[in-house]
Amino acid sequence: MTIPAQAKGSAEPLLKVDGLVKHFPIKKGLLQRQVAAVQAVDGLSFDVRPGETLGVVGESGCGKSTMGRLITRLLEPTGGRVEFEGTDITHLNTARMRPLRRDVQMIFQDPYSSLNPRHTIGTIVGAPFKLQGVKPEGGVKKTVQEMLERVGLSPEHYNRYPHEFSGGQRQRIGIARALALRPKLVVADEPVSALDVSIQAQVVNLLDDLQDELGLTYVIIAHDLSVIRHVSDRIAVMYLGKIVELADRNDLYSTPMHPYTKALLSAVPVPDPKRRGVKSERILLRGDVPSPIDPPSGCRFHTRCWKATEICKTKEPPLTALATGHQVACHHPENAEDQAPQDTKLLAAAKEAIEVVSVATKADETAAASEKSAEKPAEKAAEKPAEKPAKVSGKQDSAEK
Repeated sequence: MTIPAQAKGSAEPLLKVDGLVKHFPIKKGLLQRQVAAVQAVDGLSFDVRPGETLGVVGESGCGKSTMGRLITRLLEPTGGRVEFEGTDITHLNTARMRPLRRDVQMIFQDPYSSLNPRHTIGTIVGAPFKLQGVKPEGGVKKTVQEMLERVGLSPEHYNRYPHEFSGGQRQRIGIARALALRPKLVVADEPVSALDVSIQAQVVNLLDDLQDELGLTYVIIAHDLSVIRHVSDRIAVMYLGKIVELADRNDLYSTPMHPYTKALLSAVPVPDPKRRGVKSERILLRGDVPSPIDPPSGCRFHTRCWKATEICKTKEPPLTALATGHQVACHHPENAEDQAPQDTKLLAAAKEAIEVVSVATKADETAAASEKSAEKPAEKAAEKPAEKPAKVSGKQDSAEK
């Protein structure tokens, strides 16, 4: 069961999403009337080409995980369109969606709750074969043991239970289950966020190796920008249910255009001892993310943006390409031409945000203070011996006179 690697330069996208919407109704009263709705995802449009990895980042509550469940059809969309290999799967029922489950799989965030504690590992990883009615060559047991070995586990783990494994091993079991039927598209919902830092790199490298080996296409959801940078070809930045920037990995990190993306990148720590005590630009966003029940009008980021003007409050910016392969939804983007130069009147929220744009991090200030305090005793000790020769030479001069 070998699958040839898929070319990244394919013209036709494997997955195409257009205006995807998901609203969760809020009901109250005896008659359970809808009084409001949580706008978890509100108009997403993007595509994923065969063989590439699309990374999706954003704050908690921005709709990343909901988007992942929508494109795998674990949730029913409220509106929009989802196409997989040219087939509209937006509103397919369970029976018609079942054959496509072989090609679209998901790796869940929590390795502890995504595995049934009453089933053995062999039963868990072999479940896709049973559900799809697939009989692999050599039998299910042999194929499952080969898959366990491929993800870094021992074939002898076939008869063990999930509670006998660590968090990293459980996530490997989840990966083996998702890849058992050799899918074409894998949606990974924060696959390493619940793991220890020392294990994260191992799982990320495993996903990278499996992509090259099996010709997989990934949509990886994460909030760790360093992880996304390592594994992604393109990156989409989400804020409050919308994509605010979509660009190639190198372009996004070198020339971020949306103020929110710039704020996210400024918060990434740089593990370099030589930078201790050096002031770096750190953008601190005031306040919390607004409620998705009642999102702000216009640009949804204008309540926390230091460049927000009147047009940002009234008109929603469309996601447009301001450079080759670089889309951004902003009236006043960074590193690009201003889309609304006529509007220069800042909002009150923007004036408050300006005050906290360029600051040194607490770690930098603490390091600088400790270095200064360590230098003072050394300077005093060095100054004392130097004063005595000066006094002696002064006496000699006066005697000579």
